[in-house]
Amino acid sequence: MAWHPARLLFALVLLQAGRAFAQEAISIEEPPPESVSADKTSIEKTFSPAKERERITEWIKDHLQNQPAFLRDATLFANFRTQYLRQDHFDATTTSEAWAVAGSIGFRTGYLFERLALGAAAYTSLPIYAPADRSGTALLKPNQDSYSVVGELYGKLRLTDDLMATAYRQELSTPYINRDDGRMTPNTFEAYTLVGTWSPGGDDGKLIYGGGWVTKMKDHNSENFVSMSEEAGVAINRGVAVAGASYVTKNGSIGLVDYFSNDVINIGYAEGKYSHEFESGLGLLGAAQFTDQHSTGSELLAGSSFGGNQVGVKVACSYAGAMATLGYTNTTSGTNMRSPWGSYPGYTSAQVSDFDRAAEQAFMLKASYVFSRVGMPGFSAYALWVHGWGVAPGVGPDHDEYDFDLQWRPRLPKLKGLWFRARFGMVNERGGTHATLDEYRLIVNYDFAAL
Repeated sequence: MAWHPARLLFALVLLQAGRAFAQEAISIEEPPPESVSADKTSIEKTFSPAKERERITEWIKDHLQNQPAFLRDATLFANFRTQYLRQDHFDATTTSEAWAVAGSIGFRTGYLFERLALGAAAYTSLPIYAPADRSGTALLKPNQDSYSVVGELYGKLRLTDDLMATAYRQELSTPYINRDDGRMTPNTFEAYTLVGTWSPGGDDGKLIYGGGWVTKMKDHNSENFVSMSEEAGVAINRGVAVAGASYVTKNGSIGLVDYFSNDVINIGYAEGKYSHEFESGLGLLGAAQFTDQHSTGSELLAGSSFGGNQVGVKVACSYAGAMATLGYTNTTSGTNMRSPWGSYPGYTSAQVSDFDRAAEQAFMLKASYVFSRVGMPGFSAYALWVHGWGVAPGVGPDHDEYDFDLQWRPRLPKLKGLWFRARFGMVNERGGTHATLDEYRLIVNYDFAAL
């Protein structure tokens, strides 16, 4: 697909406009943490509510102050982004490449009679530069065409102040069913969920619990919602039952989530973390995670019984905006880990590779820095190296990955949702041909609320 002047103009406006804004699962959607206390785990993100956007104007809100809460507390939000992605594959002859521009607009009402709220969001992604012979970036449809879809359409029922039910098309935030918002639009789901909180110790700690039934999923670059089993690769109609809980305090967290899809797969995930910051400014963190996966019922996903698990540990230290992180994961030899409904939560998961193949072990070293302490507010960067080894015979060669990420989020009041980002990832196979895969991404996001 060739250049289109109107689309090119629209993208340039997004790149230069004073009002244009955005998002990207923990390191996908957020900048590097400034300290260990800001380093959130997947379990701490589980069942979290939708983020609040920065409001770019107050005058509309001011005019609604005397209206019923259904209108007064309504939110109208938008997201604009443009992304260029190029991936030069291991065979040194195949390239995936596209530059796309995307947008979404949505609304959420206040509560009617303090109980019922409604919400919706529509998404689109349009090609700017998308050669037909370079598909595979997932910025657009597989054939490099545009797409549009109503990704969210839901009702929220506040049963009590601490218990909320949500029905139909919505975003979900859990370790294995999540937005995975690293392309142009996020994953969304047709689901029926119940989420609650309980604070037995007041401000000292909070229990977050939830569960539900997830029937369908819309992938990043799709216009269609398909059954969760079909998304996993099985041509039947099955949903996923989800249940979990986490306890979060100022310094730590612990929790677990279970996913069950009959005849397809059962995934259990547990994680715990503790961090502490000393008066000197030094911060230390330790975390551990465990995933167990196995076939269920008629075992249709692999055509036979399978089972395996992965264990991971992570330690980190922070000081004056700098942070160093070490991670290790070990996958059993029984099977590759699977993550068909979102991003993978493993500590050694990187920009390109998840390092979750059968018998694979991986070590990760990451260094990040937030530049606000040296007079560059909003700038941050990180570099990481992941070394994988021991992959089961026949699964593939061992490899290393090297990533670099530079971000700038302007701190000007009217530009708080604007986010510029440059990313580079290289995967280097060891043994055999020593082939490499290179990936380049340039991203501009602008995410804001008009109400």
